[in-house]
Amino acid sequence: MLRLPAFRLLFAGLVASMAGDALLMLVFGIWVKSLTGSNGAAGLVTLFMAMPYVVAPLGGRLVDRFRHRPFLVVVNIASAVMLLPLSAVRDAADVWIIYSVAALYGASSVTIAAALGGLLKELLTEDLLAGANGVLQTVKEGLRLGGPLAGAALFAVAGGTAVAAIDAVTFLVAAVAIARIRLHEDPPARSGRHWLSEMTAGLTHIRADAALRRMTVATAIGFLVIGIDEPVLFAVVGEGLHRPPEFVGVLASAQGVVAIGGGLLAARLIGSVGELAAIMIGMAAVGLGNGLCALPWPAAILAGTVVGGLGLATLVVGSTTVVQRRTPGPLIGRVSTAAETLAGGPQAISIAAGAALVSIVDYRLLLTVVTVGMLTAAVSLWPVRRLTEPPTPHRWESSVEDVAEGRQ
Repeated sequence: MLRLPAFRLLFAGLVASMAGDALLMLVFGIWVKSLTGSNGAAGLVTLFMAMPYVVAPLGGRLVDRFRHRPFLVVVNIASAVMLLPLSAVRDAADVWIIYSVAALYGASSVTIAAALGGLLKELLTEDLLAGANGVLQTVKEGLRLGGPLAGAALFAVAGGTAVAAIDAVTFLVAAVAIARIRLHEDPPARSGRHWLSEMTAGLTHIRADAALRRMTVATAIGFLVIGIDEPVLFAVVGEGLHRPPEFVGVLASAQGVVAIGGGLLAARLIGSVGELAAIMIGMAAVGLGNGLCALPWPAAILAGTVVGGLGLATLVVGSTTVVQRRTPGPLIGRVSTAAETLAGGPQAISIAAGAALVSIVDYRLLLTVVTVGMLTAAVSLWPVRRLTEPPTPHRWESSVEDVAEGRQ
């Protein structure tokens, strides 16, 4: 991927932006906790950041009204500006500012992800999309290993305003890098359809495309149970391994390390069997990983964490790639956000259900539910696994010339 000059610019900007995201990931909650002393108040940060996903299709319609490259430039600049109010936070009475910025941050994440999918589709040939998604997923997981810890340390030394300022600079770096990409994009054509039809065009496209429809149903089934893992992980550590809660960080780090390589392996797998088959394998791996974590042996739990991390990376890269490959450019924003909403809603439900059940139901039973749910999702894709064949490779030299001349 890095042989392509345009992708090198995009990659540099996204790495900077993702590094800023990783720094600020925990700081919102830590900041609220330090001001209020309340765990509940700190936990509300996650809710505010997740709220924009409920109305994500509105953001998708916005994305599709503009060319993707200039849209990303503007959104990254706006994201830097939205962090400025954090400099006014002084005491507990100003917590509402942090909540407001957290909600805006979630909205920024939704729109940037949708526009990025469209830009990659414009920039790269189809056979390179899986590799690009795999590389970006790899970097994202890598930054998550040390980024939150570095952000927390910087907060302790310099305060939240300093962390926000650094994150704002990374957004500006991303905007400059993307602005320098040479790419000709035609302005989106107006369809003249009713606004409601325009708003639901993403759902309509998913329903009409067999591969996207079956993928969306399968991921909805999978994410309806996978959120249980969040609260159950503490029970695995405490009851299964008889370790203190801090040991969760060890398992999370192990999964993160594996996920770094998982992004690249997912790209190769997609190149061999196609997206739906890769997603199916990823779901089965997540299910198997949860099953291993139900066993009372440290080696089995560590193996389950590793297998689950590989499976989750494959699931994410495969889902992203199949949406990009099977969606026309003018619809990419609405289809991406519709798929995100249909998966994110069930996941939120399962996180809440897991938190409520983990104290009254044996954690091994809950892990079994996740295993059965993920395997069911995987099996549902078996009859249609060949709807997405591996992409036909193009010559690298041709791709480089096309991008360099701005003709992709």
